[in-house]
Amino acid sequence: MTLRTGRHFLQIPGPTNVPDRVLRAMAAPTIDHRGPEFAALTRRLLKALGPVFGTSGPVVIYPSSGTGAWEAALVNTLGPGDRVLGFETGHFAVLWRDMARGLGLDVDFVPGDWRHGVDPATVESRLSADTSHSVKAVCVVHNETSTGVTSRVADVRRAIDAAGHPALLLVDTVSSLGSIDYRHDEWGVDVTVAGSQKGLMLPPGLGFNAVSAKALQAARTAALPRSFWDWQPVIAANERGFFPYTPATNLLYGLAEALDMLRTEGLPQVFARHARHAAATRAAVRGWGLEVLCADEREHSGSLTAVLMPEDRDADAVRKIILERFDMSLGTGLGRLGGRVFRIGHLGHFNDLTLAGTLAGVQMGLELAGVPVDPAGLTAALDVLR
Repeated sequence: MTLRTGRHFLQIPGPTNVPDRVLRAMAAPTIDHRGPEFAALTRRLLKALGPVFGTSGPVVIYPSSGTGAWEAALVNTLGPGDRVLGFETGHFAVLWRDMARGLGLDVDFVPGDWRHGVDPATVESRLSADTSHSVKAVCVVHNETSTGVTSRVADVRRAIDAAGHPALLLVDTVSSLGSIDYRHDEWGVDVTVAGSQKGLMLPPGLGFNAVSAKALQAARTAALPRSFWDWQPVIAANERGFFPYTPATNLLYGLAEALDMLRTEGLPQVFARHARHAAATRAAVRGWGLEVLCADEREHSGSLTAVLMPEDRDADAVRKIILERFDMSLGTGLGRLGGRVFRIGHLGHFNDLTLAGTLAGVQMGLELAGVPVDPAGLTAALDVLR
């Protein structure tokens, strides 16, 4: 067993590094989740979550992964056989499609190359052709964690409106919330799906749905089976400060601390920090002579960068060297990108020196793997940071 000194660099695009103050908050004694102290915590949390989602409406918290929050979005708004429009922007869009099909929904899935986000023009043309309004929901992954591509949700909303279509808009923000500008109310999103383990700087274990009035109306008649995921009992219990099940109490302590950190820094500053670190990372990649997977300058992710390797190189071999030599974890290629890309996470509790160390480790790992790179890549990133 190799002796490691220093701190492990966890540079996957989630779960992210959990701040010490969040860990300390989670270490507090568990309290009675039916008592007045917990009720006060719940009310404080729900109020603080609104600005992060960009909503004045309800936010439902589940003790779940983001996958559970996906299911909640679908089963609360749709019925068996309902038609859903989805887009193949990457691995997680595919998984959401598979879940929808498993629930008995009819998914019209638009093929994609995994290098571009959702095309608003395609949204408008597909919905304009649906004169019978058989499409009940449009499902979009805001930031595709497998590719580092961010779809333009505001433009998707405008496309739906231009088509004059009543479909609900469901958006996955698992790897964008708290890292990339997002506006649930302003962009007319009906259900926003999120998880705790990325921009919210927590361990995995909390799932979220931000819900519009239109989505709540749809939930009254939606016919897919639901029990644990049902919004109504949660929202009703939340009005009294409680949950209809045993909540993940200590994760909620951590959430309160993380939300305070985001509020103190200011969300515009948080988004600018992430965008700056993403720009520095792309400068390094291009300086090395490698290619960023995202092919549209308008869609670069502030959360992560996926690096496309030369055809004759195995991205996982590079990741293995970096882990063994420098104790740093990078994200693997998922689905069709297996062995073709590695992913650098630069989201959450993160600063300039952490990014500089990350990129230095990547550059050394590439060199040790025999990948021909220009060492000026790191300098290019540092120039952006300066």
